Amino acid sequence: MGSNKKQLRIALHGMDGRITKTMMLFLQGPCKGAANVVVNAFDADIDVFDGDSLVSKDLLEQHFLEDVQKPVIVFSLKELVREGVFFLQKPVKASEMVRVLNEVKALISERSSTAPAIETPAALAPQAAKEPQVATAARLAAIEPQIQVPQQPQESEPDVVELKTFVSDYDERKKTAKHQTAMRLDEKGFYGYIGAFEDLDVNDPKQFPKAFYDPNDYYQGTVQSAFALCQAKSKMYLLESDWRPITLLPRTRELWLDARDNELKDFAGIKLKHKKMASKLELKPVDPNKTNLGGALYNFQSMDGFLWKLACWTSMGRYPKDIDYTKPVYLQNWPNFTRLLITPHALRIAALLIQGPRTMPSIAQTLNIKPQYVFVFISAAHAVGLAGQSRRASDALVEELTKQRSFSDVFLLGRIMSKLRANKA
Repeated sequence: MGSNKKQLRIALHGMDGRITKTMMLFLQGPCKGAANVVVNAFDADIDVFDGDSLVSKDLLEQHFLEDVQKPVIVFSLKELVREGVFFLQKPVKASEMVRVLNEVKALISERSSTAPAIETPAALAPQAAKEPQVATAARLAAIEPQIQVPQQPQESEPDVVELKTFVSDYDERKKTAKHQTAMRLDEKGFYGYIGAFEDLDVNDPKQFPKAFYDPNDYYQGTVQSAFALCQAKSKMYLLESDWRPITLLPRTRELWLDARDNELKDFAGIKLKHKKMASKLELKPVDPNKTNLGGALYNFQSMDGFLWKLACWTSMGRYPKDIDYTKPVYLQNWPNFTRLLITPHALRIAALLIQGPRTMPSIAQTLNIKPQYVFVFISAAHAVGLAGQSRRASDALVEELTKQRSFSDVFLLGRIMSKLRANKA
Protein backbone atom coordinates (compact mmCIF):
# COMPACT_ATOMS: atom_id res chain seq x y z
CA MET A 1 0.00 0.00 0.00
CA GLY A 2 1.35 3.42 -0.97
CA SER A 3 2.04 6.10 1.56
CA ASN A 4 -0.74 8.27 0.12
CA LYS A 5 -3.34 5.63 0.97
CA LYS A 6 -2.10 4.94 4.48
CA GLN A 7 -4.31 6.29 7.25
CA LEU A 8 -2.66 8.67 9.65
CA ARG A 9 -2.85 7.96 13.36
CA ILE A 10 -3.59 10.89 15.67
CA ALA A 11 -3.44 11.21 19.46
CA LEU A 12 -5.84 13.60 21.24
CA HIS A 13 -4.26 15.26 24.28
CA GLY A 14 -6.40 16.62 27.15
CA MET A 15 -9.72 15.82 25.47
CA ASP A 16 -12.54 13.93 27.17
CA GLY A 17 -14.41 10.88 25.96
CA ARG A 18 -17.16 12.85 24.23
CA ILE A 19 -14.65 14.88 22.20
CA THR A 20 -12.80 11.69 21.31
CA LYS A 21 -16.01 10.09 20.05
CA THR A 22 -16.87 13.24 18.09
CA MET A 23 -13.46 13.29 16.44
CA MET A 24 -13.67 9.60 15.53
CA LEU A 25 -17.03 10.14 13.81
CA PHE A 26 -15.75 13.30 12.15
CA LEU A 27 -12.64 11.62 10.75
CA GLN A 28 -14.44 8.52 9.55
CA GLY A 29 -17.48 10.36 8.19
CA PRO A 30 -16.98 13.84 6.68
CA CYS A 31 -13.19 13.32 6.42
CA LYS A 32 -13.71 9.92 4.73
CA GLY A 33 -11.30 7.96 6.88
CA ALA A 34 -8.35 10.30 6.47
CA ALA A 35 -7.05 9.42 9.93
CA ASN A 36 -7.67 7.23 12.97
CA VAL A 37 -7.66 8.16 16.65
CA VAL A 38 -5.30 6.02 18.75
CA VAL A 39 -5.21 5.71 22.54
CA ASN A 40 -1.46 5.40 22.94
CA ALA A 41 0.29 8.63 21.93
CA PHE A 42 3.49 6.65 21.28
CA ASP A 43 1.75 4.97 18.31
CA ALA A 44 0.50 8.22 16.79
CA ASP A 45 1.84 10.07 13.76
CA ILE A 46 0.33 13.40 14.89
CA ASP A 47 -0.30 15.01 18.27
CA VAL A 48 -3.53 17.03 18.46
CA PHE A 49 -4.36 19.64 21.11
CA ASP A 50 -7.31 21.90 21.91
CA GLY A 51 -5.93 25.42 22.26
CA ASP A 52 -9.01 26.61 24.15
CA SER A 53 -8.98 23.91 26.84
CA LEU A 54 -6.94 24.65 29.96
CA VAL A 55 -5.92 21.00 30.38
CA SER A 56 -5.00 20.55 26.73
CA LYS A 57 -3.22 23.92 26.63
CA ASP A 58 -1.05 22.96 29.62
CA LEU A 59 -0.19 19.66 27.97
CA LEU A 60 0.72 21.53 24.79
CA GLU A 61 3.19 23.75 26.66
CA GLN A 62 4.66 20.70 28.35
CA HIS A 63 4.84 19.00 24.97
CA PHE A 64 7.04 21.74 23.56
CA LEU A 65 9.42 21.44 26.49
CA GLU A 66 10.18 17.94 25.30
CA ASP A 67 12.00 16.92 22.14
CA VAL A 68 9.13 17.26 19.67
CA GLN A 69 9.51 14.85 16.75
CA LYS A 70 5.95 14.65 15.41
CA PRO A 71 3.76 17.22 13.69
CA VAL A 72 1.33 19.04 15.97
CA ILE A 73 -2.22 20.17 15.13
CA VAL A 74 -3.99 22.72 17.35
CA PHE A 75 -7.71 23.49 17.23
CA SER A 76 -8.66 26.93 18.52
CA LEU A 77 -11.12 29.77 18.15
CA LYS A 78 -8.21 32.23 17.98
CA GLU A 79 -5.48 32.05 15.39
CA LEU A 80 -2.27 30.47 16.63
CA VAL A 81 1.06 31.03 14.89
CA ARG A 82 3.85 28.83 16.14
CA GLU A 83 6.68 27.02 14.42
CA GLY A 84 5.91 23.37 13.81
CA VAL A 85 2.18 23.78 14.53
CA PHE A 86 -0.67 23.32 12.07
CA PHE A 87 -3.54 25.59 13.13
CA LEU A 88 -7.23 24.86 12.46
CA GLN A 89 -10.01 27.33 13.25
CA LYS A 90 -12.95 25.97 15.30
CA PRO A 91 -15.45 24.69 14.39
CA VAL A 92 -13.18 22.65 12.16
CA LYS A 93 -14.42 22.04 8.63
CA ALA A 94 -13.89 18.67 7.01
CA SER A 95 -12.22 20.18 3.94
CA GLU A 96 -9.71 22.07 6.10
CA MET A 97 -9.02 19.00 8.23
CA VAL A 98 -8.33 16.87 5.16
CA ARG A 99 -6.09 19.59 3.71
CA VAL A 100 -3.97 19.77 6.86
CA LEU A 101 -3.78 15.99 7.13
CA ASN A 102 -2.51 15.81 3.56
CA GLU A 103 0.13 18.45 4.36
CA VAL A 104 1.16 16.49 7.45
CA LYS A 105 1.32 13.27 5.45
CA ALA A 106 3.59 14.94 2.87
CA LEU A 107 5.81 16.29 5.67
CA ILE A 108 6.10 12.86 7.28
CA SER A 109 6.93 11.30 3.94
CA GLU A 110 9.60 13.94 3.30
CA ARG A 111 11.17 13.41 6.71
CA SER A 112 11.25 9.64 6.35
CA SER A 113 12.94 9.86 2.94
CA THR A 114 15.68 12.24 4.12
CA ALA A 115 16.29 10.98 7.66
CA PRO A 116 19.35 8.69 8.07
CA ALA A 117 18.75 5.19 9.33
CA ILE A 118 19.76 4.76 12.95
CA GLU A 119 20.18 1.35 14.42
CA THR A 120 19.15 0.93 18.04
CA PRO A 121 21.14 -1.62 20.02
CA ALA A 122 19.02 -4.59 21.03
CA ALA A 123 19.82 -4.09 24.69
CA LEU A 124 18.48 -0.51 24.64
CA ALA A 125 15.39 -1.15 22.49
CA PRO A 126 13.04 -2.26 25.31
CA GLN A 127 13.95 0.72 27.47
CA ALA A 128 13.55 3.14 24.53
CA ALA A 129 10.06 1.86 23.92
CA LYS A 130 9.15 1.87 27.60
CA GLU A 131 9.92 5.51 28.41
CA PRO A 132 7.41 7.12 26.00
CA GLN A 133 4.73 4.73 27.26
CA VAL A 134 5.37 5.78 30.86
CA ALA A 135 5.04 9.45 29.87
CA THR A 136 1.87 8.67 27.98
CA ALA A 137 0.40 6.85 30.97
CA ALA A 138 1.09 9.89 33.14
CA ARG A 139 -0.65 12.15 30.62
CA LEU A 140 -3.68 9.89 30.36
CA ALA A 141 -3.99 9.85 34.15
CA ALA A 142 -3.88 13.65 34.21
CA ILE A 143 -6.58 14.07 31.57
CA GLU A 144 -8.82 11.16 32.49
CA PRO A 145 -12.39 12.48 32.02
CA GLN A 146 -14.78 12.54 34.90
CA ILE A 147 -17.50 9.93 34.63
CA GLN A 148 -20.97 11.31 35.25
CA VAL A 149 -22.94 9.09 37.60
CA PRO A 150 -26.52 8.55 36.34
CA GLN A 151 -29.07 10.44 38.41
CA GLN A 152 -31.69 7.71 38.34
CA PRO A 153 -30.28 4.44 39.73
CA GLN A 154 -32.50 1.40 39.45
CA GLU A 155 -34.19 0.14 42.57
CA SER A 156 -32.13 -2.54 44.22
CA GLU A 157 -33.37 -6.07 44.80
CA PRO A 158 -33.01 -5.82 48.63
CA ASP A 159 -35.63 -3.04 48.63
CA VAL A 160 -38.10 -5.30 46.83
CA VAL A 161 -37.43 -8.21 49.18
CA GLU A 162 -37.88 -5.97 52.20
CA LEU A 163 -41.25 -4.76 50.96
CA LYS A 164 -42.43 -8.32 50.36
CA THR A 165 -41.72 -9.06 54.00
CA PHE A 166 -44.44 -6.64 55.13
CA VAL A 167 -47.08 -6.78 52.40
CA SER A 168 -49.02 -9.41 50.54
CA ASP A 169 -48.05 -10.56 47.08
CA TYR A 170 -51.21 -8.99 45.72
CA ASP A 171 -50.33 -5.56 47.10
CA GLU A 172 -46.76 -5.93 45.85
CA ARG A 173 -48.02 -6.70 42.35
CA LYS A 174 -50.17 -3.57 42.49
CA LYS A 175 -47.12 -1.50 43.44
CA THR A 176 -45.09 -3.02 40.61
CA ALA A 177 -47.91 -2.26 38.18
CA LYS A 178 -47.93 1.32 39.38
CA HIS A 179 -44.25 1.62 38.51
CA GLN A 180 -44.90 0.25 35.02
CA THR A 181 -46.64 3.46 33.97
CA ALA A 182 -45.46 3.45 30.38
CA MET A 183 -48.12 4.79 28.04
CA ARG A 184 -47.61 5.45 24.38
CA LEU A 185 -49.45 8.32 22.73
CA ASP A 186 -50.01 8.73 19.03
CA GLU A 187 -50.44 12.10 17.38
CA LYS A 188 -54.24 11.95 17.63
CA GLY A 189 -54.11 11.35 21.38
CA PHE A 190 -51.59 14.11 22.07
CA TYR A 191 -54.01 17.02 22.30
CA GLY A 192 -56.52 15.12 24.41
CA TYR A 193 -53.98 13.73 26.89
CA ILE A 194 -51.26 16.40 26.93
CA GLY A 195 -53.18 19.55 26.00
CA ALA A 196 -52.42 22.65 23.94
CA PHE A 197 -52.71 26.44 23.99
CA GLU A 198 -55.35 28.25 21.97
CA ASP A 199 -53.51 31.58 21.85
CA LEU A 200 -50.10 30.15 20.92
CA ASP A 201 -49.13 28.04 17.91
CA VAL A 202 -45.97 26.30 19.12
CA ASN A 203 -45.52 24.75 15.67
CA ASP A 204 -45.13 28.12 13.96
CA PRO A 205 -41.40 28.96 13.64
CA LYS A 206 -42.24 32.65 13.98
CA GLN A 207 -43.68 31.94 17.45
CA PHE A 208 -40.79 29.76 18.67
CA PRO A 209 -39.36 32.66 20.76
CA LYS A 210 -42.62 32.70 22.76
CA ALA A 211 -43.14 28.92 22.91
CA PHE A 212 -41.43 28.45 26.28
CA TYR A 213 -42.60 28.10 29.87
CA ASP A 214 -40.96 28.58 33.26
CA PRO A 215 -41.26 25.39 35.40
CA ASN A 216 -40.89 27.54 38.53
CA ASP A 217 -44.23 29.19 37.78
CA TYR A 218 -45.91 25.80 38.07
CA TYR A 219 -46.11 22.82 40.40
CA GLN A 220 -43.32 21.17 38.40
CA GLY A 221 -40.71 23.59 39.72
CA THR A 222 -41.80 23.02 43.32
CA VAL A 223 -41.64 19.25 42.94
CA GLN A 224 -38.20 19.40 41.30
CA SER A 225 -36.83 21.53 44.15
CA ALA A 226 -38.37 19.19 46.73
CA PHE A 227 -36.87 16.16 44.99
CA ALA A 228 -33.43 17.79 44.94
CA LEU A 229 -33.56 18.65 48.65
CA CYS A 230 -34.85 15.19 49.51
CA GLN A 231 -31.97 13.54 47.67
CA ALA A 232 -29.35 15.91 49.08
CA LYS A 233 -30.50 15.40 52.69
CA SER A 234 -31.30 11.68 52.23
CA LYS A 235 -34.38 12.20 54.38
CA MET A 236 -38.09 11.63 53.91
CA TYR A 237 -40.11 14.80 53.32
CA LEU A 238 -43.77 15.68 53.03
CA LEU A 239 -44.66 18.25 50.36
CA GLU A 240 -47.92 20.00 51.21
CA SER A 241 -49.83 22.34 48.91
CA ASP A 242 -53.37 23.41 48.12
CA TRP A 243 -53.67 20.09 46.31
CA ARG A 244 -52.65 16.66 47.68
CA PRO A 245 -49.69 15.94 49.99
CA ILE A 246 -46.77 13.97 48.54
CA THR A 247 -44.41 11.87 50.63
CA LEU A 248 -40.89 11.67 49.18
CA LEU A 249 -38.69 8.63 49.86
CA PRO A 250 -35.09 9.26 48.75
CA ARG A 251 -33.67 5.79 49.50
CA THR A 252 -35.82 4.08 46.87
CA ARG A 253 -36.36 7.22 44.73
CA GLU A 254 -40.08 6.87 45.15
CA LEU A 255 -43.01 9.01 46.22
CA TRP A 256 -46.41 8.27 47.70
CA LEU A 257 -49.40 10.17 46.34
CA ASP A 258 -53.08 9.41 46.75
CA ALA A 259 -54.33 10.91 43.48
CA ARG A 260 -55.16 9.91 39.94
CA ASP A 261 -53.25 11.03 36.89
CA ASN A 262 -56.11 13.15 35.56
CA GLU A 263 -56.08 15.12 38.84
CA LEU A 264 -52.32 15.66 38.53
CA LYS A 265 -52.75 16.75 34.92
CA ASP A 266 -55.30 19.41 35.88
CA PHE A 267 -53.15 20.77 38.71
CA ALA A 268 -49.97 20.72 36.57
CA GLY A 269 -51.34 23.32 34.16
CA ILE A 270 -52.21 25.89 36.83
CA LYS A 271 -49.84 28.79 37.37
CA LEU A 272 -49.14 28.90 41.09
CA LYS A 273 -48.29 32.61 40.92
CA HIS A 274 -51.62 33.46 39.34
CA LYS A 275 -53.63 36.08 41.21
CA LYS A 276 -56.54 33.66 41.57
CA MET A 277 -54.27 30.96 42.97
CA ALA A 278 -53.05 31.82 46.45
CA SER A 279 -50.87 28.72 46.70
CA LYS A 280 -49.49 27.46 50.01
CA LEU A 281 -46.43 25.24 49.64
CA GLU A 282 -44.55 23.71 52.54
CA LEU A 283 -41.90 20.99 52.78
CA LYS A 284 -41.69 19.17 56.12
CA PRO A 285 -39.28 16.44 57.26
CA VAL A 286 -40.96 13.12 58.08
CA ASP A 287 -40.08 10.57 60.75
CA PRO A 288 -40.06 7.15 58.99
CA ASN A 289 -40.93 5.41 62.26
CA LYS A 290 -44.15 7.39 62.56
CA THR A 291 -45.24 7.06 58.94
CA ASN A 292 -47.54 4.29 57.74
CA LEU A 293 -47.72 4.10 53.95
CA GLY A 294 -48.20 0.34 53.64
CA GLY A 295 -51.97 0.45 53.41
CA ALA A 296 -52.10 1.57 49.77
CA LEU A 297 -49.00 0.47 47.90
CA TYR A 298 -50.57 1.24 44.54
CA ASN A 299 -50.04 4.92 45.40
CA PHE A 300 -46.26 4.51 45.15
CA GLN A 301 -44.58 5.91 42.03
CA SER A 302 -40.99 6.33 40.91
CA MET A 303 -39.73 9.90 41.21
CA ASP A 304 -38.49 10.00 37.62
CA GLY A 305 -41.70 8.59 36.15
CA PHE A 306 -43.78 11.07 38.13
CA LEU A 307 -41.65 14.08 37.24
CA TRP A 308 -41.49 13.03 33.58
CA LYS A 309 -45.28 13.04 33.13
CA LEU A 310 -45.67 16.13 35.31
CA ALA A 311 -43.32 17.99 32.94
CA CYS A 312 -45.29 16.75 29.92
CA TRP A 313 -48.54 18.11 31.33
CA THR A 314 -46.93 21.37 32.36
CA SER A 315 -45.21 21.82 29.03
CA MET A 316 -48.22 21.12 26.82
CA GLY A 317 -45.91 21.21 23.83
CA ARG A 318 -43.67 24.08 24.99
CA TYR A 319 -39.98 23.98 25.88
CA PRO A 320 -38.39 24.97 29.26
CA LYS A 321 -37.27 28.56 29.74
CA ASP A 322 -33.70 27.44 30.51
CA ILE A 323 -33.36 25.96 26.99
CA ASP A 324 -32.44 28.19 24.05
CA TYR A 325 -34.22 26.75 21.00
CA THR A 326 -31.56 28.21 18.68
CA LYS A 327 -28.76 26.20 20.33
CA PRO A 328 -28.16 22.43 20.39
CA VAL A 329 -29.50 20.22 23.16
CA TYR A 330 -28.03 16.89 24.22
CA LEU A 331 -29.45 13.64 25.61
CA GLN A 332 -27.24 12.12 28.29
CA ASN A 333 -28.44 8.54 27.86
CA TRP A 334 -31.39 6.50 26.63
CA PRO A 335 -34.51 7.04 28.81
CA ASN A 336 -36.13 4.05 30.50
CA PHE A 337 -39.25 4.16 28.34
CA THR A 338 -40.74 1.10 30.06
CA ARG A 339 -41.63 3.34 32.99
CA LEU A 340 -42.29 6.66 31.25
CA LEU A 341 -45.07 8.39 29.39
CA ILE A 342 -44.10 7.97 25.73
CA THR A 343 -45.12 11.02 23.76
CA PRO A 344 -45.39 10.94 19.94
CA HIS A 345 -42.08 10.16 18.19
CA ALA A 346 -40.20 10.04 21.52
CA LEU A 347 -38.19 6.96 20.47
CA ARG A 348 -37.15 8.56 17.18
CA ILE A 349 -36.18 11.81 18.91
CA ALA A 350 -34.10 9.93 21.47
CA ALA A 351 -32.41 7.85 18.76
CA LEU A 352 -31.42 11.00 16.88
CA LEU A 353 -30.14 12.82 19.97
CA ILE A 354 -28.10 9.84 21.12
CA GLN A 355 -26.03 10.35 17.95
CA GLY A 356 -25.15 13.88 19.00
CA PRO A 357 -26.55 17.30 20.05
CA ARG A 358 -28.97 19.16 17.77
CA THR A 359 -31.26 22.15 17.94
CA MET A 360 -34.91 21.36 18.56
CA PRO A 361 -36.10 22.82 15.22
CA SER A 362 -33.41 20.73 13.48
CA ILE A 363 -34.75 17.57 15.15
CA ALA A 364 -38.28 18.34 14.01
CA GLN A 365 -37.12 19.08 10.47
CA THR A 366 -34.95 15.96 10.23
CA LEU A 367 -37.71 13.64 11.48
CA ASN A 368 -40.44 15.59 9.62
CA ILE A 369 -42.56 15.97 12.78
CA LYS A 370 -44.26 18.83 14.58
CA PRO A 371 -41.93 20.87 16.83
CA GLN A 372 -44.33 20.45 19.78
CA TYR A 373 -43.41 16.75 19.99
CA VAL A 374 -39.75 17.70 20.30
CA PHE A 375 -40.50 20.45 22.82
CA VAL A 376 -42.50 18.18 25.12
CA PHE A 377 -39.87 15.43 24.97
CA ILE A 378 -37.07 17.86 25.84
CA SER A 379 -39.20 19.29 28.67
CA ALA A 380 -39.64 15.84 30.22
CA ALA A 381 -36.03 14.73 29.70
CA HIS A 382 -34.75 18.05 31.05
CA ALA A 383 -36.92 17.70 34.16
CA VAL A 384 -35.32 14.36 35.12
CA GLY A 385 -31.80 15.50 34.25
CA LEU A 386 -31.34 13.58 30.99
CA ALA A 387 -31.36 16.53 28.59
CA GLY A 388 -29.85 19.98 28.66
CA GLN A 389 -28.30 22.82 26.69
CA SER A 390 -25.19 21.67 24.93
CA ARG A 391 -22.30 23.80 26.16
CA ARG A 392 -19.58 21.16 25.95
CA ALA A 393 -16.37 21.59 23.99
CA SER A 394 -17.11 18.65 21.69
CA ASP A 395 -20.17 20.40 20.24
CA ALA A 396 -18.12 23.39 19.03
CA LEU A 397 -15.05 21.42 17.99
CA VAL A 398 -16.04 20.40 14.46
CA GLU A 399 -18.77 21.35 12.02
CA GLU A 400 -22.14 19.70 12.70
CA LEU A 401 -21.80 16.02 11.90
CA THR A 402 -25.49 15.35 11.57
CA LYS A 403 -25.83 17.57 8.50
CA GLN A 404 -23.49 15.27 6.58
CA ARG A 405 -24.70 11.92 7.90
CA SER A 406 -27.32 9.76 6.28
CA PHE A 407 -30.53 8.97 8.10
CA SER A 408 -29.95 5.22 7.87
CA ASP A 409 -29.48 4.91 11.63
CA VAL A 410 -32.79 6.65 12.27
CA PHE A 411 -34.64 4.54 9.75
CA LEU A 412 -33.03 1.39 11.14
CA LEU A 413 -34.81 1.90 14.46
CA GLY A 414 -38.13 2.19 12.66
CA ARG A 415 -37.49 -1.02 10.72
CA ILE A 416 -36.59 -2.90 13.91
CA MET A 417 -39.76 -1.67 15.64
CA SER A 418 -41.86 -2.68 12.63
CA LYS A 419 -40.47 -6.21 12.77
CA LEU A 420 -41.12 -6.42 16.50
CA ARG A 421 -44.73 -5.34 15.98
CA ALA A 422 -45.14 -7.91 13.17
CA ASN A 423 -43.75 -10.71 15.35
CA LYS A 424 -45.98 -9.65 18.21
CA ALA A 425 -49.05 -9.76 15.99
